[in-house]
Amino acid sequence: MALTRSGGSADLTTRDPSSHRRGRRAAWAVHAYTTLGLVLGALAAVYIVHGSIGDLRIALLLLWMTSAVDATDGWLARRFRVAEAVPSIDGSRLDDIVDFQTFVSLPLLLVWRADLLPGDFAWILLLPLLASAYGFSQVQAKTSDGFFRGFPSYWNVVAFYLFFLQPALPVTLLLLTGFTVLTIVPLRYLYPTKGGPFGSWIVGFGVVWALLLLLILLEIPEREMLWVLVSLMYPAFYLGASWSLAFRTAPD
Repeated sequence: MALTRSGGSADLTTRDPSSHRRGRRAAWAVHAYTTLGLVLGALAAVYIVHGSIGDLRIALLLLWMTSAVDATDGWLARRFRVAEAVPSIDGSRLDDIVDFQTFVSLPLLLVWRADLLPGDFAWILLLPLLASAYGFSQVQAKTSDGFFRGFPSYWNVVAFYLFFLQPALPVTLLLLTGFTVLTIVPLRYLYPTKGGPFGSWIVGFGVVWALLLLLILLEIPEREMLWVLVSLMYPAFYLGASWSLAFRTAPD
């Protein structure tokens, strides 16, 4: 780091303005990448409104793409020091705005549009919506030691399995209300990109799982329902690992 005449440290940008400009351009590119998730979500909303089986599959594919963006934009933000290069924009807040739309609002809209709940029960979808709003707004939604507090509103995953498996109504109600309660209960859930316990397993297994979901959505593998069932191993592993840690570690 360059030194000032008084012996103190000077900002690197005062020594190399061109490097500063490149850093700002890279930071804005990362912010644009994050907001790509919102654009993909808006396109998914169009297909959800259309409502045919084919349209809903495309919507799920677009929501898969938004999850891929969400899984990688944090790494890019750290790599290019976005918070330092563009301090006027809160990248975490921007990410939360995108995530609430693509992890909560749109998946729940898809569940409603796909008629996975009869009309008399459609109001149940308001419960996960409100619980997730509470979850997102908590100051400690993400703990200081790298966990989510409460079920991290993976309603896009819930919507995927409800769409493909179309369980009986009591099972659907149990899943929706159960995960709604878990969103509020302050148990810790693993944060896949933060490392920690089971970190390498969560990430490695998660990449394979995500690719399998992509193949299913693209209608590539034969015996589609079999692969949907096989893919359930990852959510089961994630929840089991999270709960086993949660009951051994007191929340902060």
